[in-house]
Amino acid sequence: MAYLASQLCQLGEEISGSQLFQRLAQQFQLPRLKNDKVDQKDQYCSIRSDFGSVVKSVAVKNDRSPCVNWTERRAAVLICLFEGEEGELRVILTKRSMKLSSYPGDVALPGGKFEKGDADDSATALREAMEEIGLEPNLVRVAATLEPFISQHLHKVVPVVGLLARKGNFRPSLNTDEVDNIFDVPLEMFLKEDNHRCEAKEWMGRKYILHLFDFQCEKGCFLIWGLTASILIRVASIIYQRSPCFEAHLPDFQTIANLLLE
Repeated sequence: MAYLASQLCQLGEEISGSQLFQRLAQQFQLPRLKNDKVDQKDQYCSIRSDFGSVVKSVAVKNDRSPCVNWTERRAAVLICLFEGEEGELRVILTKRSMKLSSYPGDVALPGGKFEKGDADDSATALREAMEEIGLEPNLVRVAATLEPFISQHLHKVVPVVGLLARKGNFRPSLNTDEVDNIFDVPLEMFLKEDNHRCEAKEWMGRKYILHLFDFQCEKGCFLIWGLTASILIRVASIIYQRSPCFEAHLPDFQTIANLLLE
């Protein structure tokens, strides 16, 4: 599913009842970029603020690397945002099935590996969300694709930001082979010190900071950490246009990975 500017222009009309969503839709209204296809040599991502200024502009290096075939190791995740009962932005998360061989029981964003039939990163994220939690693609309007993150298993993971205007139309249907639970959290929590802690870790001889967030709701207690936490910190920083309240004395994993895999 291509990232189309025309869809974004229609988004404000569809969510006209919410000033918050109107503002968010305007924030992500961008011209079509060159990174719709995974075979593009150069990737670009620009995020405009609702004041019209550019708050993020990133030129991502080629997917070619002497040690990693990024084309075969590409994935996408969906940051599905909706408006909560108190007008706050919330994001949908899942708890991975204990049946899975990798990261069983961990909290994750809906998503998975790119498949040949996927038109672009948005298509990957929406397809995986449909397969994992039954989220119909036509309920989500893609607002932006951000620059890729690198996982510790050496996958290039593209965050796709989507807006769910009518949360009531979403009837979760979990694929129990992949997902044990589904819940949602306020996006702004990833900028606050509350429920946040960090640990020093090491990867390929370099020390980095690992962010962890504890969240409790009627569905249970959840630990949000690693790549999922890093992505949500980045998305929250862009949308709320401010840095997290917590400080880190070490670089994050993305900084280390980009440095070592150049």
